[in-house]
Amino acid sequence: MPDKITIDKIEENLRFFKKMYDVVRIVDPIFKQVVEYSDSLLDPTDDVCYEYWVDGKICNNCISIRAHNENRTFMKLEQTENATMLVTAIPIEDAKTPIIVELLKNATDTMLIGEGNYNEGLKIKAIVNGLNQKIVEDSLTSLYNRRFINERLPADIVKATIEDWPLTIMFIDIDNLKDINDEYGHSIGDYALKEVGNAIKSCIRSGMDWAARYGGDEFVICLNNANYKEVEMVADRIRDSINKITVPAGDELIHLTVSIGTHTMKDSKLTAEELIREADRKMYEAKKASKTGL
Repeated sequence: MPDKITIDKIEENLRFFKKMYDVVRIVDPIFKQVVEYSDSLLDPTDDVCYEYWVDGKICNNCISIRAHNENRTFMKLEQTENATMLVTAIPIEDAKTPIIVELLKNATDTMLIGEGNYNEGLKIKAIVNGLNQKIVEDSLTSLYNRRFINERLPADIVKATIEDWPLTIMFIDIDNLKDINDEYGHSIGDYALKEVGNAIKSCIRSGMDWAARYGGDEFVICLNNANYKEVEMVADRIRDSINKITVPAGDELIHLTVSIGTHTMKDSKLTAEELIREADRKMYEAKKASKTGL
């Protein structure tokens, strides 16, 4: 399987691909749209690619955006109501806009899955979902990881722009975690990170918002369609929840605090990098202000 292909190769091999695969489609990985290819022209349709999986949600582990970002082919298993599909995503390198070829093959009864009728019950669906989740999950906190941020935030920005609703990024930093690691050891610091992750997760709307570990002691939260008052309420809940955390360290109990910066995109268009940068800048302003007593 090639790492990437050209538009000419698509035209040349489309019929051949359709003989080998159950579904062959071209998608825009940013807008999540299925693209029609005809007479050497690419035309976006009204169909969104994730509708194929029935649940109506953007895939957490989207290999098409990963294929676009890293400019190489990726493969994964995905589950429909009746079948397990092997999905291959190949970037088209000479397209004017981000375009990916997705090749879908029914793998339910192949050696990839093993023997037995796994369609009876939810066993194989749980396995597939678990594998896909692990790829975008931070192993320490069980929040999402940096890869998820890079792949999901651009899609949420596009959706917010289309729906004309606000999208807010929160950038959170645990105060003095380095000092905790230096004085008490990294196992205590890891405990603190897990507790903060749990607190953050409990303070956001399941299915609407998401939280991820950005790296080290930093976290990113994405709030979809939340007004200013709702954003402030979430920030206050997070602060209060984390302030109640006590981390046992020998005979001592360590109390945690965080610095939070927020930036909302509304009536303006910002890239994922720009949104995170603005929230990060405001987080450092908040941290500086708390240290100077302002």
